[in-house]
Amino acid sequence: MKVSIDTNLCYGSAECVHRAPSVFEFVDEYGVVRPGREESGDDPQVREAAEKCPSQAISLTG
Repeated sequence: MKVSIDTNLCYGSAECVHRAPSVFEFVDEYGVVRPGREESGDDPQVREAAEKCPSQAISLTG
């Protein structure tokens, strides 16, 4: 399953980085998916990050 962050929705709470630091990082005050980790959507920590994202910017597809 693929994970992505909509930069138009993200407002930089860093919840994703806190919950799944191996998949997400904080760049220019916004959460981003680390390069090469786009297929990490099956990880329970990533699923939790998507559920708890206050701006609902994290998408899991596939």
